[in-house]
Amino acid sequence: MAKILIIDDEQSIRSTLREILEYEKYTIDEAKDGQEGLEKLISDKFDIALCDVKMPKMDGIELLERVQMAGIDTQFIMISAHGTIETAVDATKMGAFDFVPKPPDLNRLLLTVKNALDKSSLVTETKTLKKKLSKKYEMIGETAALSEVKEMMDKVGPTDARVLITGPNGSGKELVARGLHERSNRASAPFIEVNCAAIPAELIESELFGHEKGAFTSAHKQRIGKFEQATEGTLFLDEIGDMSLSAQAKVLRALQEHKINRVGGDKDINVNVRVFAATNKDLRKEIAENRFREDLYHRLSVIVIQVPPLKDRKDDIPLLVDKFLEDIAQEYGTKKKSLNEKAIKALQDYDWSGNIRELRNVTERLVIMCGEEIGEEDVKKYLI
Repeated sequence: MAKILIIDDEQSIRSTLREILEYEKYTIDEAKDGQEGLEKLISDKFDIALCDVKMPKMDGIELLERVQMAGIDTQFIMISAHGTIETAVDATKMGAFDFVPKPPDLNRLLLTVKNALDKSSLVTETKTLKKKLSKKYEMIGETAALSEVKEMMDKVGPTDARVLITGPNGSGKELVARGLHERSNRASAPFIEVNCAAIPAELIESELFGHEKGAFTSAHKQRIGKFEQATEGTLFLDEIGDMSLSAQAKVLRALQEHKINRVGGDKDINVNVRVFAATNKDLRKEIAENRFREDLYHRLSVIVIQVPPLKDRKDDIPLLVDKFLEDIAQEYGTKKKSLNEKAIKALQDYDWSGNIRELRNVTERLVIMCGEEIGEEDVKKYLI
């Protein structure tokens, strides 16, 4: 049941609003001034605050500012007498949901409350989804090799530095990129990923920079590229070692000048993008063999983070397997299974050429094919 806090220094207004809203089955609490309202908003969770503009001790505008600074999600509906409507409108520009004039019109009040509750639910749902997404990309492990990576991420994430992430396939390079993005001041902006190895060489430039209508045979309409999509956010160039030299030259220009041109266009487009790149290749060797631009390498590698292979962090396998078992149980809607100590030891003794991705696949195979407790023989049978 939705909870609403009425903040007004007039007892008659509080009583009227309480009577109306309790009749609609809302849970109501009251505060006689802004200071008391702030204390209640901090100590309890409210979906909506109906807040007067002019009050003693702390007015509604100051209360709204304090609540926003504290990160409280309560939706504010300002209550305004005729002389303060302009102020109430200004409050909506500061983040209040809406305002209702005094004396409140019943239909207008209830509609505004309903709409504010819809927004409150949407905000809560969005936060929940972000937490789930963050958990999905959480880096699991406590070994020294992984701890060093996490420490670098904590230092580098809040900056705007470009990062080159290296490591073998399946080791978690994307998790590092997403973790850096979440730690940055761009976390609320887009995270756009491009797998350079999966896009044909003749299409990579259009994918990255977009194209104008008619730029080539199949360009039937204008297309916005990944650089523009990632504006104000982060662009993750995965497997950049597979990018063509012509595309590398354009990426270099974008990094140097913060400008791009769509394919078939001659207009400069400003872009504000933080770039992370990842590769499983030795880029210095690629440079020596003229397959990768040295100047682009130096632009990308302001910070280099080396993600360790699973063979260097086998002590993390029990934690990783437990996480995978939990995730798989949720995905399948089944009870979480377990591995005994000998089964875990068998996994730790295996040479994981596919790294964490392979471990995850093997864990899912064991869950599907085995009983409630997975033993050493099960692991040996299904470890392919």
